[in-house]
Amino acid sequence: MKPHLRKCWSIPPKQNAAFVAAMEDVLDVYARAYNAECPVICMDEKPMQLLHEVREPLPMEPGKPERYDNEYKRNGTCSLFVFTEPLVGWRQMSARPRRTGIDFAEEVRALLEGRYAHVPKIVLVMDNLNTHSIASLYAAFDPETANRLAKRIEIHHTPKHGSWLNVAEIELSVLSKQCLKPRMPDLDTLQREVKAWEHKRNSEQKGVSWHFTTDDARTRLKHLYPVILS
Repeated sequence: MKPHLRKCWSIPPKQNAAFVAAMEDVLDVYARAYNAECPVICMDEKPMQLLHEVREPLPMEPGKPERYDNEYKRNGTCSLFVFTEPLVGWRQMSARPRRTGIDFAEEVRALLEGRYAHVPKIVLVMDNLNTHSIASLYAAFDPETANRLAKRIEIHHTPKHGSWLNVAEIELSVLSKQCLKPRMPDLDTLQREVKAWEHKRNSEQKGVSWHFTTDDARTRLKHLYPVILS
């Protein structure tokens, strides 16, 4: 027992039909066989503070890690966008000043007209943030463009309090541990660092092997399912 410790956690509601419906929908998507003509892409966002050092960090020495002063200067906020295709070990990171519906729509368009310009449709798994919708495409682009992009997206939302079902969140966790420990003073520095990390991880073809299935959920997370009274 460690009563002095607390940990932030996504606690799903018990016996909640909406949660298990969305959960099983996402798990069924992950169980699909790989289809190059309709790849499964996971998307997530991470808000960040940009922080300037007020004192030069002390360099690493034998037996001593690099040391940072606990004082810093705030330099605004930004948002990281990540798209990842787990079955091929690919991910794309980008940093933006904001996380509005327009930003989301522009990221989706860049994805569809860039790496996936040749595929008829993509399956997009993401959380149910209010900006993560087809409506954002119509807010950002003319109707013809928005409709053309919307027809190429099959959206599956993770349930509320179920962000652990999004593989992109795993990528953001790895990024945070491997790349974001130093303070990032500005957007340009952050973009440069995450792109370097992205290139290295993609070149190594690091992927995520997802094993949790619908059958596992019905056994191990039985308390989340509604009790059906006969």
